[in-house]
Amino acid sequence: MATSDTPTLTANGPALPRWRLYLSLTKPKVVALIVLTSVVGTLLAAPGWPPLDALILGNLGIGLAAASAATINQLLDQRIDAGMLRTNWRPLPTGGLSETQASVFAGALGVTSMVILVAFVNTLTAVLTFASLIGYAVVYTVWLKRATPQNIVIGGAAGAAPPVLGWAAVTGTVDANALLLFLIIFAWTPPHFWALAIARRDDYAKVGIPMLPVTHGIEYTRLQVLLYSVIMVLVTLLPWFTRLSGLVYLAASLLLNGIFLYYALALKITRRTDLPMKLFRYSVQYLMWLFLALLVDHYLPTGQLISP
Repeated sequence: MATSDTPTLTANGPALPRWRLYLSLTKPKVVALIVLTSVVGTLLAAPGWPPLDALILGNLGIGLAAASAATINQLLDQRIDAGMLRTNWRPLPTGGLSETQASVFAGALGVTSMVILVAFVNTLTAVLTFASLIGYAVVYTVWLKRATPQNIVIGGAAGAAPPVLGWAAVTGTVDANALLLFLIIFAWTPPHFWALAIARRDDYAKVGIPMLPVTHGIEYTRLQVLLYSVIMVLVTLLPWFTRLSGLVYLAASLLLNGIFLYYALALKITRRTDLPMKLFRYSVQYLMWLFLALLVDHYLPTGQLISP
């Protein structure tokens, strides 16, 4: 009988242990960023240290739901994944795991997530987390992704939900400040994904996904990346204007935004082929450091010394 450490051959690379194939179904790097933003939402919701059940079990449940959604996404997108160089190494296209194995795994993650959130956190967090799971795994993957070049803009709501979920785990409510954190990720999503879409335009065109560079061209998408980057910068200043954060966050956001705008402007006015992926990779670091700055500002007394 095979164990979780039994190597499994893949079509495009060396043998991998079974547990690593299951892990790759969850898109661990994406889930890690999701959990980071939900943890920040949890910590910002409390003036001091939040209850441990909300902090640990709440974010565990949110993370498991995100992993379930990622697995469902790969189940539904396996034909598309097989046709793209960026994703043809994944376990389902290569045959490393079967549809049945992936389905059982996704179901186990999702059910465990809901049990944890309902039993140990609160019903609101469970309901919002389930809605986000369905929004990404079904509404975005099955419909929006294939229906409109605005798929990323509309579907970004599901990906922007984690800070709201983390906040609700502590308070049992949806606070205006939590929605502000949601808005930051919502505004960040288009330039983040469209930069990747520019770099992988041919892949998306080959499998018939109407990403913006495919339907409207790369030049138009470059302009949209820049415009949405400006919107994102303005949105990220709102925590300071609303006194959710202070000087520490303001300084960090100005620095991070300056670098982001440099990449977005360079992408618009030059034709360097390396810029789309550079902007995409930086955007991941950008969001991570921006939310960590919110956290540092929250716990450092000097963070609130200067506010509008």
